[in-house]
Amino acid sequence: MSNAKPITLGSLRRFNGVMGFLHFLQGGAMIALYFLIDKIRDFKAPIWTNYLAAGKTPAGDVFLRTDPKEIGNLPFGILVAVFLLLSAAAHLIITTVGNRKYNEDIQKGINRFRWFEYALSSSFMIVLIANLFGVFDLGELIVIFVVNAAMNLFGLLMEELNQYTQKVHWGAFVWGSIAGIAPWIVIVLHTLGNGGDVAAETPWFVWAILGSYFFFFNTFPVNMILQYKKVGAWKDYLFGEKTYITLSLVAKTVLAWLVFAGAMQPR
Repeated sequence: MSNAKPITLGSLRRFNGVMGFLHFLQGGAMIALYFLIDKIRDFKAPIWTNYLAAGKTPAGDVFLRTDPKEIGNLPFGILVAVFLLLSAAAHLIITTVGNRKYNEDIQKGINRFRWFEYALSSSFMIVLIANLFGVFDLGELIVIFVVNAAMNLFGLLMEELNQYTQKVHWGAFVWGSIAGIAPWIVIVLHTLGNGGDVAAETPWFVWAILGSYFFFFNTFPVNMILQYKKVGAWKDYLFGEKTYITLSLVAKTVLAWLVFAGAMQPR
């Protein structure tokens, strides 16, 4: 017989509080480092637009051409801190004003707070990662953000639909997985599309970010599969919920600090 203490709504509330504090602590440390270390504060990745403009041939014929312009940049150090603070804010809401709704939903096998927070924070992070890998076009970054957010909202749809069914319907999970692949295709194309020595010359931390994000990216759907297959301890939805919270802290900690270290590279 297992001696593990049962997971209760009260213990989940306390656990959310601890995780929120840890996210806040790291976000605060990054803000301090951002203002203390010039190299981090000065690193800014560019944002470009590639709109069409009219051009003329020497013969006077009008044609359309691409007119690339740098319109701004992303201050990486402070934005990575914001990524962690978004998670801290979500945990704070769950433990305070949103706790009653959270408890009601958890007992139905749903956590709306989780999926809305993931839709915002993970989309925020993958845009930063894509930008590190050379995705500078504003339109591409917007699409990456929206598609990644849609993937997480499919996760919410999966939970909302299956609270009413005896047999698990996997449609939302499948469509969400397809949506989640799209940003990776764009990132890989930008990373390896030019061939040559690009891969060999890419800094180690860039590969560490890509590998870590891809690994943790896949742990979340695995947790969902175990929940709906009711494998072992995952028969209890609260166990899966606690696993989501743990994965979230570990994944966000590793990724945030790797991306933050990426701000130390030469521009």
